Amino acid sequence: MLRHPDGTREPLAIGVPGDRDVDMKRVEAQVGPAEPEAFTDDDFTKYPQLKKGYIGPGALGAANGIRYLVDPRVVNGTRWVTGANEPGRHVINLVMGRDFAADGTIEAAEVRAGDGCPQCPGTLEMARGIEIGHIFQLGRKYAEALDLTVLDQNGKQVVVTMGSYGIGVSRAVAAIAEASYDDIGLCWPREVAPADVHLVIAGKGGDDIAAKAEAIAAALEGRAVRVLIDDRSNVSPGVKFKDAELLGVPTIVVVGKGLADGVVEVRDRKSGDRRDVPVGDVVDVLVATCRG
Repeated sequence: MLRHPDGTREPLAIGVPGDRDVDMKRVEAQVGPAEPEAFTDDDFTKYPQLKKGYIGPGALGAANGIRYLVDPRVVNGTRWVTGANEPGRHVINLVMGRDFAADGTIEAAEVRAGDGCPQCPGTLEMARGIEIGHIFQLGRKYAEALDLTVLDQNGKQVVVTMGSYGIGVSRAVAAIAEASYDDIGLCWPREVAPADVHLVIAGKGGDDIAAKAEAIAAALEGRAVRVLIDDRSNVSPGVKFKDAELLGVPTIVVVGKGLADGVVEVRDRKSGDRRDVPVGDVVDVLVATCRG
């Protein structure tokens, strides 16, 4: 049933191929400003020609007081199996244009991957998405309540039509995380990462390793490279490495036992590539990496 703005209700039947369901969102978009409602048992009582579960085109159409719209796939010459308007019975080989007609067409069936594009030779591909922004068409409801008017092109006062839009910052972050994570954790693009470099202090060098790591971090910060430093002493290096992978800062630097050989390890979080860089060059290398 369609409920119109004036409160009247109108029955509407939609015919779709048997392997498709009606998409109520598509119906709502095309019957507005009317609103679709479920056809109830009371409605069946008012239209006794409709046999629940066995409705066929013979009981539908303007002549029967029930508007009947069909999917564009239901065209003249096509054959169908439909209800026979009698309990427990169906009709086979009912031909559109010969045995029944419709009052019009409506794009109301669910869409599927592989469906043809109505505007080009291509086919539909389905993919999951995440909403990061939205637009609301508010119409004139609030404008009328607020007596919100402007002068139109003819210099007359008219009520404005309102709308709103918004971008959700937290939703945007969630969308980036969902699009860039891998099986071991987050993998932030550098533009939105909480830091440029995750510096991990590892090994048994004690104060010497910690001091060198702090010096590298200070030099990087002095050149506008954001550094997250893991100087925890109560967890193992393995835990620190796992946490670094989980947090997903684009570049991971390990200051540890390689310091005895004058090198630190630089890891690319996304690709997993690792390389040893001389301690004296590491600041310049990281600055170039983060800006490159």
